Amino acid sequence: MLLDHLSNGLAAIRTQIGAIFVSLELSRSTWLVTSLSPGKGEKMSKHSVKAGAIAELLKLFAALKRKAQARTGESYPIITIQEAGLDGFWLHRTLQSEGVESYVVDPASIATPRRRRRAKTDRLDGETLLRSLLAYKRGEPRVCAMVVAPSPEEEDRRRLCRERRTLIAERIVHVNRIKGVLFAQGIFDYVPLRRDRRTRLEALRTGDGRLLPAHLKAQISRELDRLELLLDQIAAVEREQDALLAASRPAGEKAASNPVAMLLDLKGLGPNFAAILWSEAFHRQFTNRRQVASYAGLAATPWRSGGIEREQGVSKAGNPRLRTTMIQLAWLWIRHQPQSALTQWFKANSQRGRKRTIVALARKLLVALWKYVTAGVVIEGAVVKPGA
Repeated sequence: MLLDHLSNGLAAIRTQIGAIFVSLELSRSTWLVTSLSPGKGEKMSKHSVKAGAIAELLKLFAALKRKAQARTGESYPIITIQEAGLDGFWLHRTLQSEGVESYVVDPASIATPRRRRRAKTDRLDGETLLRSLLAYKRGEPRVCAMVVAPSPEEEDRRRLCRERRTLIAERIVHVNRIKGVLFAQGIFDYVPLRRDRRTRLEALRTGDGRLLPAHLKAQISRELDRLELLLDQIAAVEREQDALLAASRPAGEKAASNPVAMLLDLKGLGPNFAAILWSEAFHRQFTNRRQVASYAGLAATPWRSGGIEREQGVSKAGNPRLRTTMIQLAWLWIRHQPQSALTQWFKANSQRGRKRTIVALARKLLVALWKYVTAGVVIEGAVVKPGA
């Protein structure tokens, strides 16, 4: 059996863990596998596997189990850990389907040396991951933050909102490029998103009264081609999103307790906001309001040491899409829910700075919406849409 402490004296935590611990340091070309097996003391073994070679990885796991059994006479399970990142969760799901206990950790939650210049290599990262896994399995509190892997259905469902955000960002780029090119010719009132954009392009005159040069006109025409393609794709994504929301809203009495239906009933929340909140946040299980704010990166980060006490602002260590959406929704909430208690709080505290106060309102609003969709706690003073 593997002991977490070699001394025979008393220790704060003393446990025997019967397992082979493995950390996976993933990259595009190779995977570095660091393992710690019973019967080898504190010696860590390192192996390299070609990236994506699942059969080779499982073969290595089988070899580790055979060697551990030969040394100790017992069979041990394998427990793996990997960082959340570019590879997503497909490897985690594959290992679980093979009967391997797998964990995905938030890399920012792992303690590292605080030296100004610290050594960083894949070998050192693999050992750090392995030590974090050992501490986590021993039950040490807050040693690291394990990521809750979404199901394939949940992961696929939130792609619509994320694709729409990407397409809108590309649309903004093309619109600004067209406006910038025309601005240099003294044209300030052309709106590329209008339906008559092609007709108005033919009638445009430069600031000194000339027709648009041929090459400039051709460039803008090609930009409009790309812009119109984006508009069609955005419309298609929004139709799929509306269909998904409609399918998720049950009919009859169950509709009153459905998260999507409850969000859409509130004035100021449209299909896009409801879809983002549902797919990015409220499909998860949270224990308390602090976890909700932390997941969105809206939790406060105080700095207190001795007589020093100051606030560093929000952590931003959460879901950036949810955080951005909540900031936007907070501004809309003030406009569409002027009589709510949250809006009154914002007006009473906005003298401290509107930017800081709107972030605090976004945090309060997210917590209030979470309580509303999970426990049915009505937001004080909130107005529902007519007919809801």
